[in-house]
Amino acid sequence: MTSSVLNIQDLVVEPMAGGRPVVDGISISVERGEVLALIGASGSGKTTLALAALGHLRPGLRVQNGSVTLDGTEMLRAAPRMLRSLRGRAIAYIAQSAAAAFNPRMRLDAQITEVSRVHRSRSHKEAIQTAHRLYGRLDLPNPDLVGSRFPHQVSGGQLQRFMIAMGLQESPLLLVCDEPTSALDVTTQVEVLRALKQGIADNNTAALFVSHDLAVVSQIATKIAVLRSGRMIEFGTARDILESPKDAYTKELVAASKHMTISPTSRGGSVAPAPGPEKAPLLAVQKVVAGFGKVTDGSPSVTTLNDISLNLRKGEIVAVIGESGSGKSTLARVIAGLHPAARGEIYMDGKRLAGSVENRTVSERRRIQLVFQSADTALNQKHSVGRILGRVLKFFHGTSGSARETRVAELLKMVQLPPEYANRLPSQLSGGEKQRVNLARALAAEPEVLICDEITSALDTIVAESIIRLVESLSKELGLGIIFISHDLATVSALAQEVTVLRHGRIVESGSTQAVLSAPQNPYTQLLVSSVPQARPGWLEEAVATRNRLRHALEADRSSQALASDGVGNALAITTGP
Repeated sequence: MTSSVLNIQDLVVEPMAGGRPVVDGISISVERGEVLALIGASGSGKTTLALAALGHLRPGLRVQNGSVTLDGTEMLRAAPRMLRSLRGRAIAYIAQSAAAAFNPRMRLDAQITEVSRVHRSRSHKEAIQTAHRLYGRLDLPNPDLVGSRFPHQVSGGQLQRFMIAMGLQESPLLLVCDEPTSALDVTTQVEVLRALKQGIADNNTAALFVSHDLAVVSQIATKIAVLRSGRMIEFGTARDILESPKDAYTKELVAASKHMTISPTSRGGSVAPAPGPEKAPLLAVQKVVAGFGKVTDGSPSVTTLNDISLNLRKGEIVAVIGESGSGKSTLARVIAGLHPAARGEIYMDGKRLAGSVENRTVSERRRIQLVFQSADTALNQKHSVGRILGRVLKFFHGTSGSARETRVAELLKMVQLPPEYANRLPSQLSGGEKQRVNLARALAAEPEVLICDEITSALDTIVAESIIRLVESLSKELGLGIIFISHDLATVSALAQEVTVLRHGRIVESGSTQAVLSAPQNPYTQLLVSSVPQARPGWLEEAVATRNRLRHALEADRSSQALASDGVGNALAITTGP
């Protein structure tokens, strides 16, 4: 019988100021070669539990009971010197955002091998050789050369693989992975998951994998612990949890994961119905070219949108999909007037709109509202919800006094929040609640066009599904035309009637959602569709095989440029070079 690499017993972590425990009596253990996934919604305690394995607690928390033992060392009572000797060598951490974790001024080789220098475990030459071997095993291009680049010179998916290499550099006993793929596009996510799974297997490393996405977890985990409100409500093998969940919350997670799929052959798969009869467009985007830098003869120095056209009708949801760098958010800002186009026109009800929001009338600004991706940064943290919504009502409608309070309550009800939330600060709300307030603020203007820019990307599966249903009901009840921007095809398939696929700033495919996602014609769209995670074992290997089959078609595609860029270019760069 093998001894556990990590053993957590009866752990209780609570706020110093008092209140409900963040982690409440959890016991788990992890063996070598085993991947234990901690899954649950925001606030379930999964990240706190994972950080405890590193001997770390966030400020304001304390251990009330229990122990955390790593290979015989009690981590929560270890001296700082002991923790420093273990971190990076016996236990390593892979963060959610590689872009935020790397030093932009240091070359990648220097950062990957830093742990070897700190622990003086091997010579510089040996450390570099180890790093380069890891690059090759993680399918990074030109393993002996790519580490000489700076972080900004590689794609997001490649940078995430460098972080995996950093974690594996000293062959740790335990790898703690905190949402390592949640910020990635679907095709990049496939590559990073495959690389991470291979790295763990090759090093016979134990791993804790924190996630809110059961479909992702099912591809890498051997066991799953389901957390809710600080408690572990279910534990079992990945297959048992996926196929025979016992707790009602786990069943809800599994159902939500199976619903959020676009495969016509999978159970619970759904594709939004095709659009109704042709109507005059509410919003028309015609041959828009946009980018950055000096504009010469209608062309910017750097072009991010090239000849983009789309129509949006009243009560219709049109999705714009594509990976990071495809131009989705630039298109949203162009339509909203926040980023003037170099060329092309935008019409609202047949009337041409000025390119800059500053040159649009108050009425034109009101009619088009943009819901930003991150409610955390979009909402003023020092203002109450009532004040946030009230400012919009005052600006666009001149509403004040008791009429404003009444309208705020109506708006909160519209997004399924109780009226007393008007007195709360954003910090007192969950991620899903903040996103509902974000929506309510846009609705306060009484727009006719709503642009939703990646509004579910940071939310757990159940909360994301509730936001999708809310957007869908708002479209029907208010007759809003909605442009839904996302890299999540599963969300798009359940919501939109029409879809436009962008790649490197160009439209590669467009049409009814049912036609485009059920029978994609362009190899790029086929790759996107095949990369949507499914909550069943073995899907990852199938997705990698499908990507390899599509690779040659994509290489032959004349629009395939800048192969080292994030997204599909990055996925192909592992075989074709930087």
